[in-house]
Formats: sequence, structure tokens, C-alpha cells
Amino acid sequence: MVAEPYTADDPETRLALFDFAFENAPIGIALVDLEGRIIRGNAAFAKLLSLPLEKVLGTHFRDFTHPEDIEADLILFKQVLQGRRDGYTIEKRYLRPFGEIVHVLIHVAAMRDAAGKVVRFISQIEDITRHKEHERQLAERAAQLELALEAVRGGFWQMDILTGKFETSDRLAQFIGGPTAARLDLERYVNRVNVNDGAQADLTPLIAGELDQNVAEYRLDTVHGERWMRCDRRLLRDSDGHPIKIVGMAIDFTEERRRIEMLEETARTDVLTGLLNRRGLSMEFAALRSADGFAILALDLDGFKEVNDAHGHAMGDVVLQTTAARLTSAVRDSDLVARTGGDEFVVVVAGDQSTGEAAAERILARMREPIPISNEIADVRTSIGGIWTGEKRDVSELLNEADALLYNAKAAGKDAVRFSRYPG
Repeated sequence: MVAEPYTADDPETRLALFDFAFENAPIGIALVDLEGRIIRGNAAFAKLLSLPLEKVLGTHFRDFTHPEDIEADLILFKQVLQGRRDGYTIEKRYLRPFGEIVHVLIHVAAMRDAAGKVVRFISQIEDITRHKEHERQLAERAAQLELALEAVRGGFWQMDILTGKFETSDRLAQFIGGPTAARLDLERYVNRVNVNDGAQADLTPLIAGELDQNVAEYRLDTVHGERWMRCDRRLLRDSDGHPIKIVGMAIDFTEERRRIEMLEETARTDVLTGLLNRRGLSMEFAALRSADGFAILALDLDGFKEVNDAHGHAMGDVVLQTTAARLTSAVRDSDLVARTGGDEFVVVVAGDQSTGEAAAERILARMREPIPISNEIADVRTSIGGIWTGEKRDVSELLNEADALLYNAKAAGKDAVRFSRYPG
């Protein structure tokens, strides 16, 4: 025996099902008469309005609608009555007691009799306050981001790891190529990176998932010339932890970079002569390479005090600047020249012992040339202590040895060189 399929064709069953769905729906449902008054509502609707249901019944929907939203709702309501539409959907705001605002999404449908005449309306009302607040926050963040981007030079890019597709934002493309520039793909972007900075711009560790975030600094060729870019790159993963996308924010920090470089240069150079100072000498010597050893020459000026006493510090500065120029011209560009204080200088020559000795003799000869100051000639010479080492050693240790030889040169009558090999 086969059971007859269940039907709900009889009016009582249909009405019971309607009543159950109406009263137990998780969203607000209301029946509205042709005047716009609430004739029936469910518990969810009353809760949405924060009113007892008995106070909702009989009120016009405009009574709890925000004043700014009433007109738009009434226009659509009348269009249904006029037969110009069967229903409508609208976002609007309800006002709860004490002025609290609730954002709602309402679907309104006309209910008709057998003759097709509209007899009432049924409305489904969904609370979208949280959604609207989320939208507001997103819009606020987007506006803040837009303002922030207007204050910086640069923009975004993103790369889909699965497809390999890379694309810059319009703002970044226009920063690079000008107002009419199109977005750049990976090849065109990388081609703009300075060839010496390719390792910095490399995305491989992020693509492989070895890093979740890093900051790269590299030079980029733009319509504004070559600019230093600082790029904050971040890896996005799926729910299983697999890399799916990289997003980057590239900002022009050229001026900051130049200020840093100027500060670093100031920290390692002598202001008066432009030579290395003691700190700069230590840094450069640490990086200097030579398979043939190094000669360290310690110098001070013979007769400098007399010039200072007779002509003043301004003329003394001329002597120091002239000395710096002569020392620089007596050695190679790859050698180091430093002013370590007062009338004390250091020259480091990369090469074997004979190369260092020859440099010391050239310096001695150059410094024997008179120095014109004002309308007079200053006779300022130098004494040199030189030490040669075949191995890289601490520069302070080598300078101590060279200074001892310098004192020997001065004791021997000045304007002389004393040169030796590092002991051991």
C-alpha cells in the first residue's frame, strides 16, 4: 500500500503553516494595510523595534521610520497601490525609543484577492545594522588610506602565487610611468629595478612561504628619475596555510635615504678637509682588501703650530686643506686618507712594503712644496712613521706602531720617514 503524498491544499492547513512560519521566522515580518498601518507583526519584528508588540500594532510605518527615509518608502508604497509595481526592496533606518537607530533591509510584496486587487502588504524586515557598521568602517578606512596615499609617493602591488599574475595599482603605475601609464606586470616592474638591487627586490622567499613579511629597499627607474623605494611585502595564506598571494606597498623614501647617507657621511668624514675621520678610517680599513698587505703611514705637520700662531686659525685651516689635497693626490683612489685630529693624518696604502715606502716618499716630496697663505708663503713639512703588515690587523694596533716610528722621525730632525715591517 502506497501512502498518499502529503498536501496542504485545505485552507486550515495552509493557514496553520502560514501562522507558524510568520510567528517563528528569525527575521521581522509584518502585515500592513492599504493605509500603511501595521495590522500584524511577529516577535522578531517587535524585538527589532524594541517595543512590545501591542504598541506596534495600529501604528503607521512612518512612525518608526527615520525622517530622512520616509519619503522614499512612501513613493514606492504608492507605486504598488497604483499598480505600477508588485513590490519593492529598500534599505532604511528605524528609530527605536530614545533615538537608537537600526538599519534594516525590507522586502515588501503586495497581497491580492482573487480578483487581483491589492488588499494588504507583507513585509520581511532584516536587521543589517552590523553589516552597515562594517561598511561604514571599511569606507572610513578606505578614506583614511586614500588620504595617506595622497601624502606619500608610491602605491600598492599584488601577486597571485597560483597564477603568477603580478599587477601594480593605478597609483603606483602612474608614479612610475606618469599620469597616463597603465598598470605594470612583473616583467615591466622588475625591469625598472636597478640591476644592483635585484637581490633586495627578489620575491622568492615569500613565494616559497619561507617568510610571511619583509621590507625591501631598492632603486626604481621612474619619470621622476631613479628613486629609492621602501617596499613592505606581506604573504597571505589560505586556511590550510598555503601561500596564495603577496601584497606590497612601495613608498618613495629617496629624501630620507639621502638624509641618512649625509648623516652617515658626516659621521665618518672630517668636516674641514673632507677626508675620513678616525671612525671612517676604521670602517673603510675593515672593508679594504689586498693580497699583498698594507702600509699604514702616520703623519703630522712640521711647522704648523708656527703658522697658526703667526697667522691665526683661518690660515691654519688653509694649510690643513692644502695638506689634504696633496695627500690625496700622492696616492691612489683606492687608498685611504684620513685626518685623525689637529695636524695629524693617516694614509693607508694597499700593497707590498715597497709600494708603501714609495708612497711615503711621494708624500714627503709633495709636502716640501711651499704653501701660499694670504700674501706670504708657509714652509710646512711633514714627518712620517710607516708600518707594513702582510696580514689584516686591528687598525689601532697598527697606528700605535706607526706613531712610534713617527716620533723617531721627528726626533731625527723632522721632514723624514721612518718605515718598518710589523714585528712578528
